Amino acid sequence: MKKFALIVMLVSLFALAACGGDKEEGNSSTDGGESAGTLEIGVEAGYIDYVNELVPAFEDETGIDVTVTERDLFETLEALPLDGPAGIAPDVMIAPYDRVGNLGQQGHLAEYAFPDDGRYDDLDKQQVTIDDKTYGAPFVIESLILYYNKDLIDQAPATFEELEALTEDDRFAFESESGRSTAFLANWLDFYSTYGLLSAYGGYVFGENGTNPEDVGLNTDGAIEGIEYATEWFNKWPQGMLDATTAGNFIDEQFTTGKAAAIIGGPWSASNYKEAGVNYGVSMIPTLPNGEEYQPFAGGKAWIASAYAKDADAAAKWLDFVTNQENQQKLYDDKGEVPANQMTRATVSEAGDELTTAVINQYNNAIPMPNIPQMAEVWTGAATLMFDAASGNKTAEEAANDAVNVISENISQKY
Repeated sequence: MKKFALIVMLVSLFALAACGGDKEEGNSSTDGGESAGTLEIGVEAGYIDYVNELVPAFEDETGIDVTVTERDLFETLEALPLDGPAGIAPDVMIAPYDRVGNLGQQGHLAEYAFPDDGRYDDLDKQQVTIDDKTYGAPFVIESLILYYNKDLIDQAPATFEELEALTEDDRFAFESESGRSTAFLANWLDFYSTYGLLSAYGGYVFGENGTNPEDVGLNTDGAIEGIEYATEWFNKWPQGMLDATTAGNFIDEQFTTGKAAAIIGGPWSASNYKEAGVNYGVSMIPTLPNGEEYQPFAGGKAWIASAYAKDADAAAKWLDFVTNQENQQKLYDDKGEVPANQMTRATVSEAGDELTTAVINQYNNAIPMPNIPQMAEVWTGAATLMFDAASGNKTAEEAANDAVNVISENISQKY
């Protein structure tokens, strides 16, 4: 009986070993027998279904085993410096463009090599490049645009002079404040929204294409002229437009209730306006009085790979795969977001969708947001720039100079 039991045990061990060998062989890559690896993809809830639909094809193509986890975008990025070394961060994730440079410069992101297929132009590449190193694959592009109510005006205004003329229309008079109009509204208290105006007049955040924090250009003669022009609009608008905490909601309310003919907003607001039943159109922001096009920040998101990824090669393959032409088309079809891939962008622009066309055209005039760490001080220093001038507390020049002084002093002290 002892001999029989020994024989059974040995047979079982041989069988287990054989199964283990088969499993290892099934996991190998097709190019040399080495393990194809594993990959954890961490994305917020809105992208879970999209990513899950792509995973089977990626696994079949690469032999890589993929796990998809739902994670808050900003919490994941904030935690990466600690979660990465601890081994609990995802291998790949999505980040707004303005977060990529800082994380890469600090050593938390893996460098990335763009595929040589023309999917990106220089503007796209600049969004994820810092110190001549690339840290991500552009995924989505965004830009501020003009929404207009087709039931109130026949076509999109082409110039700011046309917007000014609308303020003379009694339909847009603000009932509770004499001489005030809601014909056109823009949240210019918010520096993200007002930058396109200042830039078009000759202002800039940092010199040398956003890389020199010692040169802050928000108080140039042109920038001051832009602030003065914005102040003229604040003198036409209801007092609620001077409340930084509620101005955005005020604008949305006026537009969705048919009291504003045109507003500046982002593509992320389109679904809300549609749900509210607004018969809206979308176009580029009108040409400014100085003859220049509005130049907002070029926004969007990129796929990034953690520097702590368990398999760097697998992470890079996912970035290549998820941003190829086919999968960027699926992104547009599923979620309506404008793809960064140039070939896909050309395809979707031909479909004639107003929102898509407006975003692409405006993005081509947009300015990449500086992705160096010092940009954090700009948000703080410029937070009251427009309020100080529009409220009459300071002249445009005083407001601009004070903002630049705060930004420069904070940068000097912290960096």
